[in-house]
Order: sequence, then structure tokens, then C-alpha cells
Amino acid sequence: MQRVAAQLEGQLTATLQMDDGDLAAAKALLPILERKAGRILANGWPTGVEVCHAMVHGGPYPATSDSRTTSVGSAAIFRFLRPVCYQALPEGLLPEPLKDGNPWGVSRLVDGKREA
Repeated sequence: MQRVAAQLEGQLTATLQMDDGDLAAAKALLPILERKAGRILANGWPTGVEVCHAMVHGGPYPATSDSRTTSVGSAAIFRFLRPVCYQALPEGLLPEPLKDGNPWGVSRLVDGKREA
């Protein structure tokens, strides 16, 4: 899976369909997926948006006339740095600063309440 993932082009999302027996394999695959996708899901279904020149937030061309504000498609690269969102990942796959207990003391919102 790592060799396959390494050949993938960048995408908005990557989804791991897995159970607890797959944690070690998923942990090895995660660094590759973090470089390929802006949102990583576990056992969920991503939105169906393609990263291509014709796709902008209003839909495929010509559904919108102003691509400067798009958050999808290839033009979105001009709006965003490189954040990665983790959705429903088991704690064992999360980076250290995001684990329960907040081991690095990162300022964050959990269930709408500020921590650290």
C-alpha cells in the first residue's frame, strides 16, 4: 500500500477503511498520505470533489465566474498553506500534539472549549 500511495497524485482527501488490526499498517501509511491529502479520514466517506483545473467552489466551469475564492480544484493552492485535517482517526494514528491529554500543551478547541 505504501508503494501505491507514493504514486498517487495530490487529493483533497484520503480515506482509511480499517479496524484495530490495521493500526500498524495505517501508521506506516500515514506519513505518505499526509503529503498527498489535505484531509485524512478513517472509516468514513469523503466529499466527491475532483482536484482539476475546471473545478472551483461553485462547481465545474462555467458554474462560477470568480475562481479567486475557490477552496477546491487546482486554483485552491493559491489560498491555502498546507494544513492536514484528521477526521475520526484512532488516537494511535494521531500526531503527538493532537492526542488526548494534549501532551504538548497546544492551544486548541475540543468540543467548543479552549484547552491549554
